[in-house]
Amino acid sequence: MTVLDARLPEEGADVLLTDHGVSIALVDDLGEGRGPSWLDDWLASNAPEVVAWRRHIHAHPELSRKEYATTELIAQVLRSAGLKPRIMPGGTGLVCDVGSGPRCVALRADIDALPITEAGGSPYASTVDGVMHACGHDAHTTVLLGAALALASATELPGRVRLVFQPAEEVMPGGALDVLAAGGLDGVERIFGLHCDPRLEVGRVGTRIGPITSASDMLELRLTSPGGHTSRPHLTADLVHALGTVITGLPGLLSRRVDPRSGTVLVWGAVHAGEAPNAVPQDGVLRGTLRTGDRDTWAELEPLIKELVGALLAPTGVGFDLHHRRGVPPVVNDRESTMLLRAGIEAALGEDALAGTVQSSGGEDFGWYLEHVPGSFARLGVWDGVGKQRDLHQPEFDLDERALIVGVRVMVHAALAALA
Repeated sequence: MTVLDARLPEEGADVLLTDHGVSIALVDDLGEGRGPSWLDDWLASNAPEVVAWRRHIHAHPELSRKEYATTELIAQVLRSAGLKPRIMPGGTGLVCDVGSGPRCVALRADIDALPITEAGGSPYASTVDGVMHACGHDAHTTVLLGAALALASATELPGRVRLVFQPAEEVMPGGALDVLAAGGLDGVERIFGLHCDPRLEVGRVGTRIGPITSASDMLELRLTSPGGHTSRPHLTADLVHALGTVITGLPGLLSRRVDPRSGTVLVWGAVHAGEAPNAVPQDGVLRGTLRTGDRDTWAELEPLIKELVGALLAPTGVGFDLHHRRGVPPVVNDRESTMLLRAGIEAALGEDALAGTVQSSGGEDFGWYLEHVPGSFARLGVWDGVGKQRDLHQPEFDLDERALIVGVRVMVHAALAALA
């Protein structure tokens, strides 16, 4: 084994002592015996190491576009299997092909962490202050690493599988654009991805034809006023009142100007203005997120928001500067790709593993890939079925590590189904 680092599992767990003297937890393979034989054999020999990869990555998280050590770890593991990874021009993230032939399908994982301080006290908790894998990207990376080495163990594949280890998913407009700019999807006919879902029980995978995530933009509105004394608001422009007008008025007006079926949602997350209770401030700022589940609506929102803000503020006399930062498009799953993915899930785990899923208001830069090639994005169940469901982007987030082996099987079978 080539375990790089791991911490002791919870007391009482089944463990394996590796060649390096590191104890790691054993996990059940929920798809054991479903084949192909080379996949069963690889997982029977390497499942503990898959867990160890995840624990190492979880304990050593790196923020977007700073994933140097994570990239090197991935490259090292791939090279150990005789593969030839190509690191991205920015130095983080990589792509790597397994197999040969003219046809090529891609499997994608994101590798970055979040600026969140971990809580919960797991034995493999983050060792980096203020940074943790709170969105499951450590699991995504591990799943794709396992799929890569399992595929590399096959005596023959029906084509090529492009492994995309993508940096910077957590920042807009997303590292997917870096992958595309570097030619990471050149020659690829279809792409698949998985994302942890803490509301779905381990052993099940949620799929959906059509939109599964939403477009996500950032708004920053800066207001200006001459300022003045609160006893004489008629002699100035009341900036705080103007902020309140936009806070309450813009979401309401927006709901009357876009199709309600588009799932368009504007929510404010930050507002700052003034210090003294008896002074009208000269400046203030309002920040929020604007989301929509419809690709066409997304294209129309920027000029519409500017129009509505101008109309709301015109009577107040307050000046404004609106910065509308477009983020990522919705992930819209292709029907054929989703049917192939469902076939892969059923082959990997059985019909009972198939689950439906709803469209989320969350953003995901996998949508950029689907602007170029068809594909499908699914949700990997990571809840143990008995404990508390710990949501993504929370300090207590963790997952049932059986999901790692499930993910490996699903990714392998998705690629095989698409190349069949």
